[in-house]
Amino acid sequence: MTRAFNTSVEIYVEVFANDIKGQQPRRCNHAYFTFVAVDDKKKNPVQVPPVLPLSNEEQQLYESAARRRELRLILGGRIKPKDATELRKFFAELEQ
Repeated sequence: MTRAFNTSVEIYVEVFANDIKGQQPRRCNHAYFTFVAVDDKKKNPVQVPPVLPLSNEEQQLYESAARRRELRLILGGRIKPKDATELRKFFAELEQ
């Protein structure tokens, strides 16, 4: 799990493959999935508990999750680029 927002959780998945003998593992795919918590009866989104990153890798995934979310919202037409504060802050830091 990489990040919990208000009602959704982003999950990072890595897929590994081996040769036919089970040797030489290699990463062959990775993806981010977003799941929304839904109330069983009313079918409305519900709050999810916060995620606590434990390792350095989890911390990096956690910190970048807000930028990935904003990018998805922009591409989906749900927010305007000028309203993507985390993305704007990230690119401003790159310019320095």
